Formats: sequence, structure tokens, C-alpha cells
Amino acid sequence: MARPVKLTRNALLTTKLPAWRSRFLLGLVAVAFVALGLRAFWLQALSNDYLQKQGAVRYERTLEIPANRGKIVDRTGTMLASSLPAKAVWADPDDVVASPEKRMQLARLLGMEPRELERKLAEEKNYVYLRRQVEADVAQKVAELKIPGMPLRDARKRHYPEGETVAHIVGFTNVEDVGQEGFELSQQLRLAGKPGSRRVIKDNLGRVIEQVGSGTEPQAGEDLALSIDTRIQFLAFNALRDTVREHRAKAGAAVVGDVKTGEVLALANWPTYNPNNRQQLTGAQLRNRAITDTFEPGSTMKAFSVAMALEAGKVRPQSVIDTSPGKMTIGTATIGDAHRYGPLTVEQVLQKSSNVGTVKMALQLPPQKMWEGFTSLGFGQPPHIGFPGAVAGRVRAHKHRETIEQAAI
Repeated sequence: MARPVKLTRNALLTTKLPAWRSRFLLGLVAVAFVALGLRAFWLQALSNDYLQKQGAVRYERTLEIPANRGKIVDRTGTMLASSLPAKAVWADPDDVVASPEKRMQLARLLGMEPRELERKLAEEKNYVYLRRQVEADVAQKVAELKIPGMPLRDARKRHYPEGETVAHIVGFTNVEDVGQEGFELSQQLRLAGKPGSRRVIKDNLGRVIEQVGSGTEPQAGEDLALSIDTRIQFLAFNALRDTVREHRAKAGAAVVGDVKTGEVLALANWPTYNPNNRQQLTGAQLRNRAITDTFEPGSTMKAFSVAMALEAGKVRPQSVIDTSPGKMTIGTATIGDAHRYGPLTVEQVLQKSSNVGTVKMALQLPPQKMWEGFTSLGFGQPPHIGFPGAVAGRVRAHKHRETIEQAAI
């Protein structure tokens, strides 16, 4: 019969914990469970709106849908400016994950300095544009990098088929499709339209997985038809360019108008620029001299002076004006003709562009009458053509005008 084994007594095994300690630990566990329950109730019942908002901040984005910019055409419908499909590369800085090598490749593709790329990716925004109006082949190479948080968006790029010929008329837009010069600038609100928007949910890779709500549809811009005739514009532009080169001039400008309607059929400047490629654009090329520069109108003013004399009844078309001996002295100044014409009718004064004959008619008018006549015709005022940079001429006020100045005008 086996004998029972007697175990050695151990003081650690026989030691009993105080009852209050076990109750204290049990109480702590109970309090923790109550706190967790209250926290769960707070988050799920009382703070639901807050949590929904935080979730929306992390996964919802408002994407702008650009509106199609209106076309610009000439009087015959020939296209002067239109928008072509392109791509825009943008990124959510929080979601972009790319190795240094891929970042270098991306900067090279987008034509950016690596430092500039890093600066944009460090911005605290929901999304930032890295490059707009990217060509299709470049956009494809960017997509092949497969960088999370950096999707491509559809965009539009402005194209000018007539190039440098109409550059100073049409102008151009910047990368955000906002007019900077010409009618692209002055008619910005009309051409631009109104962009739309949509609210979407994205995954952790920056991909759109769901649209939230209906959003707003973009409203396309209006088309703009100009009075310009590209055929006349082409002839005027070539003639101006050749003349400037022939005479080795610094610059030149030409305007062709319809004398019956006042419509501008052509407006050319030299030097000019190509609005489709503005990398080397200078101020001299950009300057629209036909609009921004003032000049002495010369003999073209004679017709207006003679017209005012006729209207005032001082002369008639067949009235004879003695221009002998081909010059006249006013104060210390002498005004002369190219030849000695002798007696001329009013019609002949205009035909031969006689300075003496015109001055003799003009001096029959009070200075105030001449000033009112020139002002009523628009001289001294900016032309109301809706074109940026148009300047006013200068007509000296009649009360500050001397006889010689009236004659010179």
C-alpha cells in the first residue's frame, strides 16, 4: 500500500491577500467598463454629427468641373480661339506616396524644379494643382508612374489657329483659363461661363469611388463674333510686317475700318508674338500700339476742319479760297503748302491737302466751336470699343488755345 507523500509547506502559497484589495481591483474594472460604455454612447449617439464631419473631411472632396470657354470667331465664322482637351495633374498631399526616384521623374515630366514640387506637396490643402494644361502624351507618362493620391483631371487648353496674325486682337489666357490680353481679357465674364462642382468620396489611394449628391452642372461660356475679317487681317499684317522690315523701323501698326459702319476689319501690330507659345514673350511684342499709342493725325484732320466750316455756313463746296503765295504767317510761325496753288475751291483744298486753305477756313470758326466739334466726334476721348488699354487722344481746351494752336490743330 502506497504511503502518502507529505509536501513541504510554503509561506508564499499560504499567504492570503486582503479582501479590500480584490474589491478595489474589481471596482476599477467596473469603472473602466462604465467609462467605455459612456464613451461609446457619447460617440455613437451624441457626437454622431461630429464623427460624420470628420469622416467627410478625410474622404470627401469637392471637385470643380470647369466650364467650356466660348469660342472667338471672325465675321465669316473663321475660328480665332477655341479650347482643346488636355489634362490637369493634381494631388492630395496627405495621400501622395512616392519614392525620391519617382518624385524626380514626376518633376521632370511636369517641367518643374524638384524643390517646387516638394513645396506644393507639403501644402496643407485638400488638393493642389501640380500642372495644368498638360499634353496627352505627358499625362500618359505621369499616369504610368502610378503614384497614389495624384489623379489626372480633364482640362482645356486654349488654341489660336491664326497665331501671330491676330495675337493683339484676340489676346490669350493663362494656365487657369483666365483672359490676360485682348478680347480674352475684356470679355472674360462672357467667355468663361460658370464652373460646376461635385462632391465625391475617395479611397486611401486618392481614387474617386462614389459621388455624393447631385452637384451642379457647369454653364458653358458664350461665343464671341468679332468684326475682323481674317482675309483682310492677313493682307494688312503682311503689308505692315514687310514695310517695317523694308524701312528698318522699330515698330508699326495698321488699322483697316469700314468707313460706312465704323467696324474694324483688321488691326495689326509689328512686332508681334505667337499666343500658342509665349515662353519668350517680351513687352515690345505684347504692346498693342494701334490701341495704346497716341500719334499726330496729320492731314486726316483737314477733312474734319473743313466739315465744321461747311456745317457752320462759313464756306460752301464751291467757295474759293486764295492760298497765294503758298504760305501764311501767324505770329512768329509760318504755315506753308508743298506748292503754290493760288485760288482753290473748298473741294480742291481737300484734294490738294492745302495747309493754307484749311487754316483760312478753320480760323473763321471760334475756338470753342472747333473744340466742341472735335469733342463731339470723339477726339480726346478713349474709344468705346470694349478693348483693354485703349487710350484717349488729347485736344487742348479752347480757353487755353492761341490762334497758332488753333491753326496747327
